[in-house]
Amino acid sequence: MMLTPEVIARHASRSTPRYTSYPTAPHFHDGVDHETYLDWLAALPADASLSLYLHVPFCDTLCWFCGCHTKITRQYAPVAAYLDALVKEIEFIGNAAPKTAHVRHIHWGGGSPTILAPDDIRRLSGAIRSVFSVAADAEFAVEVDPRGIDDARIDALAESGLTRVSIGVQDFDPNVQAAINRMQSFEETRRVVDAFRARGVASLNIDAMYGLPGQREAQLAATLDDVLRLEPDRIALFGYAHVPWMKRHQSMIHEADLPQAVERYDQSAFAAQRLLSAGYAQIGIDHFALKHDSLATAARDNRLRRNFQGYTIDSADALLGLGASAIGRLPQGYVQNEAAIAKYERMIQAEGCAVTRGLALSEEDRVRALVIERLMCDLTFSARELSGAPSAIVSAVIAQAQDALANDRDGFLTPTPDGFMVTPEGRPFVRNIAAQFDSYLTTARGRHSQTV
Repeated sequence: MMLTPEVIARHASRSTPRYTSYPTAPHFHDGVDHETYLDWLAALPADASLSLYLHVPFCDTLCWFCGCHTKITRQYAPVAAYLDALVKEIEFIGNAAPKTAHVRHIHWGGGSPTILAPDDIRRLSGAIRSVFSVAADAEFAVEVDPRGIDDARIDALAESGLTRVSIGVQDFDPNVQAAINRMQSFEETRRVVDAFRARGVASLNIDAMYGLPGQREAQLAATLDDVLRLEPDRIALFGYAHVPWMKRHQSMIHEADLPQAVERYDQSAFAAQRLLSAGYAQIGIDHFALKHDSLATAARDNRLRRNFQGYTIDSADALLGLGASAIGRLPQGYVQNEAAIAKYERMIQAEGCAVTRGLALSEEDRVRALVIERLMCDLTFSARELSGAPSAIVSAVIAQAQDALANDRDGFLTPTPDGFMVTPEGRPFVRNIAAQFDSYLTTARGRHSQTV
């Protein structure tokens, strides 16, 4: 079924959350604090499985497209001071969690974690392993900026047990790179990819983007061809989220240079077809993986999950966020650390913990979170999955699912015996479909990027 430009524009230009959590972060509040977090940690079962996210909020250059919480520095002293606080937080939270809990996943994000000096990479990894029980087969992933990373840092990451590397590319076209202030050659990127593989890092992810300023299908095609030459196991293909009201540096990008809704949709569809034809399986809305990859296996087995890093196989009982602005998820709800780096450091030095906001999940939140995650991951709504939840909440959600089917004018949904499936035409717009189950959107707290 071919969608008309009018239908594409109507759906693609809507603003909706990315649903890496539900409820989403704009709805967190200061009623969840340090004491709440410690109570929630203490309530974890003794044999809990844990996932750790460590945030390193520093870069040495500012990419204008970036939506991350980061700070630009050319001096190492601020990074070293931050690392002292981060290590102290790791020790404090590790001692507050059950001693017999075991870590299954570790993810370092940023910013650029590879801004850390080699000895500090080892120090940070050692701090984790000194206080947490890390499973022998735990996944350890790090986001890597290949621009300027040296062999000493690569050695330090490999020696620390790195199992998966996520390398930022975005686009290889020099004109697009100039428009986003990120100059990065293919040769430089390939050198880093080869270096990690030579050291035994088995899994490689590449991050690319569509919808960038000045980017057209020809540039995107050439970038994808270069990405495929690197033979990554996974590719994350994100649509550029232009949110200058949240990230003021994005005002450096002229809106007139950005592809509009229909062209963004065409870029997304073109890229998906190019990657599918190269043997990748499509995962959710923006990931692609070779069929042997654990993400593709999880998708086939309906075990795919979604968290603040995107699509994942992580099914840990709790995700502990460490570092400024980091978000954690526990059975009781979400917690988020102070975002301002200086204030985060002061709080850690004084108290060992820097949680300043969060949200305790209600029964309705849990039901809707399940519905939205399954839509984002499996592209399905199934009433059977809601069995055991309070009947009044289930009835309301099922009624919304029936309304979604009844109001579907564009062939995005097809009925199943206990719900519906999202069609291939509806897949790019699944955020809009999920938003129909979001009871918080009507509060108008927070603005979001466009759907496609």
